[in-house]
Amino acid sequence: MNIIKEFARYAVGALFIFSGAIKVNDPVGTAIKLEEYFQVFAADIAPFFEWFVPAALFLSVVLSVLEVVLGVALIIGYRMRITSWILLAMIVFFTFLTFYSAYFNKVTDCGCFGDAIKLTPWQSFYKDIILLVLIGIIFWKKDSYKPMLSPVFSEVKVIGTTVVFTGLAIYAILHLPFIDFRAYKVGNHLPSLMKNSEPLKYMYIMEKDGETYQFETYPSEEGYEYVEATLMNPDAAAKITDLNVWQGDEDYTNELLSGTKLVIIIHQVEKTSLDKIDRIRNLTYENPRFDTWILTSSGYEKFEAFRHKNQLAAPYFFADATVLKTMVRSNPGILLLKDGTVLAKWHYNDTPLADDVIEILNQQ
Repeated sequence: MNIIKEFARYAVGALFIFSGAIKVNDPVGTAIKLEEYFQVFAADIAPFFEWFVPAALFLSVVLSVLEVVLGVALIIGYRMRITSWILLAMIVFFTFLTFYSAYFNKVTDCGCFGDAIKLTPWQSFYKDIILLVLIGIIFWKKDSYKPMLSPVFSEVKVIGTTVVFTGLAIYAILHLPFIDFRAYKVGNHLPSLMKNSEPLKYMYIMEKDGETYQFETYPSEEGYEYVEATLMNPDAAAKITDLNVWQGDEDYTNELLSGTKLVIIIHQVEKTSLDKIDRIRNLTYENPRFDTWILTSSGYEKFEAFRHKNQLAAPYFFADATVLKTMVRSNPGILLLKDGTVLAKWHYNDTPLADDVIEILNQQ
C-alpha cells in the first residue's frame, strides 16, 4: 500500500505541475476556455454564470498557479491535510465539468493541457476519473505522508512557487505565450496546414439485420444502415480548417496568404486596448516593403466608427472571432506573413516600428 500511496503522490503532483505550467504559459487561452464554460452553464444551468465571464482572466491565473502550487505542495508533503482537501474539491469539480462536456457535447476541448495536448471530452473525463481515484488514495492516507523539507523551507518553496508562476502568468498576459502551441506559431506555413498531409481514411460502422459491420470503404450493397465513421489517420487532417477572410461577398483568404502582409488583428473593438494605438496607426501608413491589412470580427458599422476615430488607414477585412483569438493572444495583435509563412508575432505592448518589420524582412 505504501508504494501505491507514494505513486499517487508523485503522479498527481507531477501532472498538476505540468498542467498548471502549460496554462500559465497561456493564461489568455485558458480564460477563453473558461468563458466558453461560463456561457454554456449560463444557458443550461443558471444565468448567474454570466457574472463570471468578466473575471475569466483573473480566474485563469488563480487556477493555473494553484495547480502548480498544489503539485509542488503534494510532492514535498506540505500541509497535507489542507492540500488533499483542496485537491479533492478541485478534482470533483473538474470531473463534473468534463462529464458534463462529454455527455452533453457542449465544450469539445476542456483545455486541460492548453493547446499542447488536445483531449476529446471523453478522454478528459476518463483522465479525471483516474485522478479522482489517485487523489482519493492521497486523501485517505493524508496523515501518513511525511514532509520532505523543514516547515520553513516548505513555506519558502510554496510561496516562491506562487510568486514566480504568478509573475510568469502576468508576463504572458502582457506579452505573448512563451511557447506557442497553436497552428499560427512563428515559422509555420499556413497554406500547408490548411491541407491534409495525405488522403484521409475512414472506418465505416454499419448495421444490417441487427449485426454490426466495419468497412474501410463505404459499402455499396443495399441493406446496410450507416451508424458512424471513424477517422483512422487523424494526424493527416488539416490543422487549420476555419481560416476565412472576406470583405462583402468576396473571399480574400488567398490574397492574405500571398505576398508580404503585416496583419493587425482587432477581434472586438469594444474590448480592444488603445494603449499603443499611436504606434499601431503608424504601421497603417503605406510602405513599399509590405502591405498592412486589418482583420476584425466586429460588424461593419462598429469597425467603421472605430477606424475613423483612431485614424487607421489600412484596408480591413472580416474573419471569425475564434480564429482571430487563436492567431494571436492579444487585442490588438500583429502578425507578419510572407507568402503564408508566419515570420513574426507581436503583442500590442510590443508593437514594432516599421523599421523593425523591414529588418526582419531583410533577414529572409
